[in-house]
Amino acid sequence: MLRKVTTGFVLAASLTALAGCGYSPGHRALTGGAIGAGGGAVIGAATGMGAGTGALIGGAAGAVTGAATTHNQVNLGN
Repeated sequence: MLRKVTTGFVLAASLTALAGCGYSPGHRALTGGAIGAGGGAVIGAATGMGAGTGALIGGAAGAVTGAATTHNQVNLGN
C-alpha cells in the first residue's frame, strides 16, 4: 500500500511540475487542469478517497497553478 501511495505522489509531483508549460495563461490552465486531474485520480484511487474526487481536486489545483504562473517562471533549461 505504501508503495502505491508513494508512486502516486511521485507521479503527481512530476506532472504538477510540468503543469505550467505553455505560453498563454489559458493554455497553462487547461494543461495544468488536465495533468492535475490525471494525477489526482491516481492519488485518489490509491488512497481510497476515490478517483473522481481526486480528479476534481487535482484538476482544480492544476488549473489554478497553471493560470497563476507565467512562461518566464518555468525555465526548463532554456
